[in-house]
Amino acid sequence: MTTTDPPPDDRGDDPLDAYESPEAGLLAAAPALAKLALGAAWRTTEWTAGASVRAGARVIDAARTGESATDLLQQAGTDVRGYARQLLGLAEAMEAAAAGEAPGSGPARPGDPESLRRRGEELLRQSADVTYEEEAHPAYRRILSDLAPDEGRILRFLSREGAQPAVDVRAARVPLVNSELVAPGLSMLGSGAGARYLDRVPAYLHNLSRLGLIWFSRESLVDPLRYQVLEAQPEVGEALDEAGRGGRTVRRSIHLTPFGEDFCRVCLPPDESIDTLPDSHASRDGAEP
Repeated sequence: MTTTDPPPDDRGDDPLDAYESPEAGLLAAAPALAKLALGAAWRTTEWTAGASVRAGARVIDAARTGESATDLLQQAGTDVRGYARQLLGLAEAMEAAAAGEAPGSGPARPGDPESLRRRGEELLRQSADVTYEEEAHPAYRRILSDLAPDEGRILRFLSREGAQPAVDVRAARVPLVNSELVAPGLSMLGSGAGARYLDRVPAYLHNLSRLGLIWFSRESLVDPLRYQVLEAQPEVGEALDEAGRGGRTVRRSIHLTPFGEDFCRVCLPPDESIDTLPDSHASRDGAEP
């Protein structure tokens, strides 16, 4: 009978094989997790007993000194919040142990260099893994939580209709080469997108710019007719009146960034029915017809 050699290890010298599977990492961290769990139970029991003694003493002192019940409740709330912070630190320590960190090192701070380095190493590992697929940018989830509903409508309007005209209103000063900015970035984006709170549109645009979804160009659009419609709007006329004699408009434009275009493609549905709001809903929320 002939014996066969064991199958060769096809992992070779691939550096990615040095990383353990999540299951193996969790098993390795089990002793540390058990120790932390026991510590949590002990701390809970210890705090409960101590809190009972302290609470009894506080009630007696309050009755003797005439302290109000409001002050007593506020002090109790402070004690509970302090205990919650202790438990939060313990939970972070358990997460660190599950991730394979040293049990005695304590919870890592968000800006801790070692923690950031580990995250960077994981990011590079994923970039070298040809089987790793990323369907959308990881920041999109956070961005969605930072958007107002009207801002979503503005983004989809820009995605559908393209760049939009905007104007700055400036007042002439002496010498004539100088001017003062009276009203920056006036546009029809709010009404065009069907925003419910038109007075918030400037804040919306600043937030969208902060998130890297739109950018304000100093260049004007090709079609001058679009600016003529914008410059006929009441708010532009009011700004020109405020600028006084010699007031003028400077033509600009508002665009989606490439990042914003991809965000709209991935996150904002094209369903036309979403744009239609019942009249009763609009009037209830104070939107203009």
